[in-house]
Amino acid sequence: MHTPTQRNRLADAASPYLRQHADNPVNWQPWDEAALETAREHDVPIFLSIGYSACHWCHVMEDESFADETVAERLNEGFVPIKVDREERPDVDSIYMTVCQLVTGRGGWPLSAWLTPDGRPFYVGTYFPKEPQRGMPGFLDLLENISHSWETDREEMENRADQWTAAATDRLERTPSPPESMDDQEAGALLEEAANMALRGVDEQYGGWGPDGPKFPQAARLHVLLRAADRTGRPAFLEAATNTLDAMARGGLYDHVGDGFHRYCVDRDWTVPHFEKMLYDNAALTRAYLAGYQATGNESYADVARRTLSFVDRELTHEDGGFFSTLDAQSGTPDGEHEEGAFYVWTPDTISEALEEADVGDVIDHETATQLVCDRYGVRESGNFEGQTVLTLATTREDLADHSDLEREAVDQLLEDAREALFEARETRPRPRRDEKVLASWNGLMIAAFAEASLVLGDEQYGETATAALEFVRDHLWDAESNTLSRRYEGGEVGIDGYLEDYAFLARGALTCYEATGDLEPLSFALDLASAIEAEFWDAEAETLYFTPKSGEDLVTRPQELTDASTPSSSGVAVEVLAALDHLAENAFGELADAVLETHRPRLRASPLEYTTLCLAADTAETGLVEVTVAAETVPREWRETLGRTYLPDRLLARRPPTAAGLEGWLERLELSEPPAIWAGREAEDGEPTVYVCQHRTCSPPALDIEDALAWLLEGA
Repeated sequence: MHTPTQRNRLADAASPYLRQHADNPVNWQPWDEAALETAREHDVPIFLSIGYSACHWCHVMEDESFADETVAERLNEGFVPIKVDREERPDVDSIYMTVCQLVTGRGGWPLSAWLTPDGRPFYVGTYFPKEPQRGMPGFLDLLENISHSWETDREEMENRADQWTAAATDRLERTPSPPESMDDQEAGALLEEAANMALRGVDEQYGGWGPDGPKFPQAARLHVLLRAADRTGRPAFLEAATNTLDAMARGGLYDHVGDGFHRYCVDRDWTVPHFEKMLYDNAALTRAYLAGYQATGNESYADVARRTLSFVDRELTHEDGGFFSTLDAQSGTPDGEHEEGAFYVWTPDTISEALEEADVGDVIDHETATQLVCDRYGVRESGNFEGQTVLTLATTREDLADHSDLEREAVDQLLEDAREALFEARETRPRPRRDEKVLASWNGLMIAAFAEASLVLGDEQYGETATAALEFVRDHLWDAESNTLSRRYEGGEVGIDGYLEDYAFLARGALTCYEATGDLEPLSFALDLASAIEAEFWDAEAETLYFTPKSGEDLVTRPQELTDASTPSSSGVAVEVLAALDHLAENAFGELADAVLETHRPRLRASPLEYTTLCLAADTAETGLVEVTVAAETVPREWRETLGRTYLPDRLLARRPPTAAGLEGWLERLELSEPPAIWAGREAEDGEPTVYVCQHRTCSPPALDIEDALAWLLEGA
């Protein structure tokens, strides 16, 4: 086989991940019609490599294989090599990752797939070393063998491609048979069954799920457990959730110097992370800790949420308001190399140097101060990661005080001073690379996290940050004339048609901004996004929501996204937000949401925990949203504090002007012919802020005290 000599076309790509491969001797092509046409024209297979900028093993495979001239020669001669950023093209990633998981039983990145010229996969895997090792085939040998098979056994490869494509279509595109009717008791049991399934798989010793590493944060499961604990009163549900929240915040998953969460941990006890930091993880975990704070009153959870948002504000925020995507796992070392985790790890000597430079420890000698800090964070000469130490909370503040003869206040001050000193010392190190793509979907998740924090923690600055980011995304990625959303903004360039997750996540972020601020613009935008979801992603015949828009590119199958992966199920979030917006619109968004849930009821029955976010949406549909309508110019501070500390996972805070005249202006701006029921007739009483609480069409009397209204709700209406 031989393809015409091409050139590497990634230098002009908007994606930082693609540009990282622009100097490879491999003649990489982006996923576009020109590359696909080359494969079809010359009847050669496609080698598809999918990764992302913060992916450690993606960098390893690049160093070993894609930067190697011999490998490049074989790829360039026998294949059309295509490089895809999975953060930009989750549709492409979803299809071929599904095939990889079906065929090999596992997945991950880099994803390596060999495709027919029309895009059907016939060989898949993840990372391959250049030469065979530890039972893995070598990449060079694979290229040789696949080239030979393409020439000599084409029929077998085509048959395999047909079978695998059919399997992906069955998994991703088709909907199950129409369900039988289901009584209310069975519907209401979904949440508890999901919580029981989560409980059976929980690691009781270390928190999280799975008997071994790696350990991934699974925020949606925490919401299932917290909601089920609140609903049933079962202590086991709450204990499983709090043990996991505690373990993640105590271990190496959390950055104890600079805050924020890494992607996941490679071990069972949450000690050593993969060091990349993803915007979406920090958004999801912020919301999980806020919910944990509301459900338990544990102030440490609120503190984790605050610190995580502080990290995002400092490290991942565009100067004009949007949020960047990731920080790399690798960073520079003093000898000029790039190593995973180099920015984050410590030794006793580097701890000592940082404290000495900042003159920390004036109440005790420097050596004792260093030892206390090392004890606090588990820093030893032997280390826990390649001879150095990932910081964990290894010793409590109380134990440090007991063993040092210091007052607890002195220990607290020492540790805070030390943390600042370590942060300043770390700032002098070579920094991890930052992927400065602004993705609509991930921004939607973080906007919702900041807006929720404004409500829960009572800090209006969080709401202002959320609003600024929402305006940035709307200004740069939303086309109001066509009612369409682009996915990515980077370096002034906009590209890629939005997927369901972009519309749904951003709609939820916009709705939460409205709840937090009372501003009408976010609500108006959320309604526009919901209308676009119905127009582009709803299939009336199949009664489901697809991941790709009707007007989008034709791939070998049209996927749905029903399960949670690294981000929540886009179908689940869409159902949740459409059902909520149904209370504020004339469109029948609620009927659409109900239809999607009914379509996938057989899946939810069979395995509710597999479809965690969709299960939570189904539970909300069954139990009904808690409508909290506030008629006031501003929500009184004490009301915000009460709402903030009250665990109401199904809350919809519907703010409106206090008078009928003020509401008329809102209806005009939203182009509504009459007020939705959640606003209708609910005016301020005697000119005072007034609250109405409703659930399942049963409402409290108008109340001038939020405590009275919530008491009516919590006492069972």
